Amino acid sequence: MSQIAETQEMNGAQAITECLKIEDVVKVFCVPGESYLPLLDAIYDEPSIELITARHEGGASFMAEGYAKASKKPGVVMATRGVGGANLAIGVHTAYQDSTPMVVFLGQVHSKFRGREGFQEVDLDQFFGHIAKWTVEIKDVDRVPELVQRAFRIAQSGRPGPVVISLPEDLLKEKSKMTFHPKVQKPRPSPNQNEIDEMQMILQKAKRPLIIAGGGVISSEGEQELLEFVKKFHIPVMAAFRRHDVFPNHHPLYAGHLGLGTPKDVLATTKEADVILAIGTRLSEVTTQDYSIISRDQALIHIDINDQTLGRVFQPMLGIVSDAKEALISMLSIDIQPEWEEWAAKCNQRYHQTSEIKRKANSEKLTNEDVIYLLQKLLPEDAIITNDAGNFAGWLHLYYPFKQKKTYIGPTSGAMGYGLPAAIGAAIALPNRLVVSLSGDGGMMMTVQELETAARYNIPVISLVFNNRMYGTIRMHQEMNYPEKVIGTDLGNIDFAALAKSLNANGVKTTTAAEFEEAIRCATKANLPTVIEIEMDPEQISVSKTIQQIRLKK
Repeated sequence: MSQIAETQEMNGAQAITECLKIEDVVKVFCVPGESYLPLLDAIYDEPSIELITARHEGGASFMAEGYAKASKKPGVVMATRGVGGANLAIGVHTAYQDSTPMVVFLGQVHSKFRGREGFQEVDLDQFFGHIAKWTVEIKDVDRVPELVQRAFRIAQSGRPGPVVISLPEDLLKEKSKMTFHPKVQKPRPSPNQNEIDEMQMILQKAKRPLIIAGGGVISSEGEQELLEFVKKFHIPVMAAFRRHDVFPNHHPLYAGHLGLGTPKDVLATTKEADVILAIGTRLSEVTTQDYSIISRDQALIHIDINDQTLGRVFQPMLGIVSDAKEALISMLSIDIQPEWEEWAAKCNQRYHQTSEIKRKANSEKLTNEDVIYLLQKLLPEDAIITNDAGNFAGWLHLYYPFKQKKTYIGPTSGAMGYGLPAAIGAAIALPNRLVVSLSGDGGMMMTVQELETAARYNIPVISLVFNNRMYGTIRMHQEMNYPEKVIGTDLGNIDFAALAKSLNANGVKTTTAAEFEEAIRCATKANLPTVIEIEMDPEQISVSKTIQQIRLKK
């Protein structure tokens, strides 16, 4: 649409659906509820929109979040009143911390029943106020187009994030004349010339510059521009927490990933840098290792689309409010001669020395190193990896090389239960790509029911389950702080292969590298979701430590 549409008479639900059409929404995730039946009915009448029904609202919200990351469009999810809203809150929080555009529609009790503790009543806009970019309850039906289109604008503008819209059930049936506006165009601010000139002055004095690239580069579709800038100026690049695919990991200027368990040699790179150029990252707690890796002795140039991000944790020498892609395009005009080739080579060498997979020779038992080695060997380079929270992810983060953009989807919020439904969402967004999720047994059991959703919609995701029969990350911290006093972290044994089959998916248990390789080869050819269970050694609690080693150190 290029002009304001003619005024049309329709009910609130139909107006919402018309807004979805204008915003090119083609997939909507939900668990159905009676509070928003008119909206479901309106979607039924709109052939361009497919409704994906999940088994749990938390799963639906993770699917919408994973879909948004993969498609670069807002994820849309719906649920009913306070109970459904509470269940999907984990996905809203994940979208907020991950800067993922999401629009959430929640059915609400009848307007006349508000304030009386009606059935499942919760003040939804206040309930989500702290974990959403914007919340609103629509009280006048003729304002539906205005507020819904505003929600899509807020979700995508500046630092992207989730918005929550509360819909009183009577509003959905009420009719009015509606006026619609064109599809939202995301604003893309860019640096001014004075800022580019100041950046040039800082870089001219640099001896050991370093780029920390974050999600803002990915959401702005600026990966190619980052690559061009780095090639021109030969500056090494580190990926912010769980943004591995922001820069090709096999590139000679890649310096590693800043996350949980980052090797000390890689962290030394950040501490030795004299100029840090942070692009599209909020310099989170994990990325900065508890806010410790940037010192006053280093010149920080911080570029972010959100002005509230600049100076929030580190005061920059130069702070620039800009879209990451637009900034990188402007930065190509900088005129300096790089004199830090040895520094760049040293940074890349450190990364390679710590990321080489160390497999046990002649070992019959399948190890986590074997798993990552075989994934690297067998998966196409454009395969998409998602992961849950858990120590098993340490092997992925340390050893798996992400060579292409848009190949990794992980929650910076550290949400358990994320891996499988996010993989389903990503596979729905990009049906021609292979999608593999990694989960621990604890996280998998939080959303395992969504295997049935994947089977029902013929979505052949591959789900790896690292089973050590415990909440491994918590057990590790428990042993570090209260050695041998194990409480609350042990779990029972589950046959995940059998469980998968009961949910209409494929399931296989692997104990050797040969079995795992065969399972992956079969799964990539299957037309059903597949669960591959991997039995972990409970003693090997992390990439670098066993439980016994933690106890002895204490």
